[in-house]
Amino acid sequence: MSASILIVDDEPAQLELLRYNLEKAGFQTLQADNGRTAIELVEETTPDLVVLDWMMPEASGIDVCRELRARSATRLLPIIMLSARGEEGDRALGLDTGADDYITKPFSPRELVARVKALLRRARPSLLQDVMEFDGLVLNPDTMRVERDGEVIHLGPKEFRLLSVLMERPERVFSRAQLLDKVWGHGIYVEDRTVDVHMSRLRRALNKSGKSRVARRDIIRTVRGTGYSLSREN
Repeated sequence: MSASILIVDDEPAQLELLRYNLEKAGFQTLQADNGRTAIELVEETTPDLVVLDWMMPEASGIDVCRELRARSATRLLPIIMLSARGEEGDRALGLDTGADDYITKPFSPRELVARVKALLRRARPSLLQDVMEFDGLVLNPDTMRVERDGEVIHLGPKEFRLLSVLMERPERVFSRAQLLDKVWGHGIYVEDRTVDVHMSRLRRALNKSGKSRVARRDIIRTVRGTGYSLSREN
């Protein structure tokens, strides 16, 4: 499963270096060149991890970190802070503000990628594991194979991706806008109705049973006016 990483840095060359190495390692990336834009992108896209530079215009990395930690929706969002300030007091301030890790510049891209993977492994292990499971559903990202109760489920690419996103965080409600960003890509114009159409196809595929005429329990929960989630209690 490809995690989404938001990179925040006001230096174009550094931003491009980080983007290149993280995408080479298999991650999806979003970029922001100032703190205000970073906070807006977090609200819109819900990334899986933020790589955050300390010294930036409009809002520093410290300011951004404090604001994200003060919100219930982003209180546990993994954050790695980057800074040229290598003194012990600076590192302590970054970590005390809420950063999960602190990397001093200059650093090797290889070290950064390793730190990103290590933090995701602790905070979101399902993103790095080979197979995801939920209530009889088994999804293998490498083979794009889905089974429910031992029976193979055939899905189209968009339905597979939607299911992957829902299985990353079962019981969490994803808005249509968040699903559009994660499945179709940030900045791509697609109507919200498109999510509903593909979700209906996914629901039919998951609920249809080839072994009996009895439909399976619907595990996709529709939250009226909000979005969708996987649920054991439908």
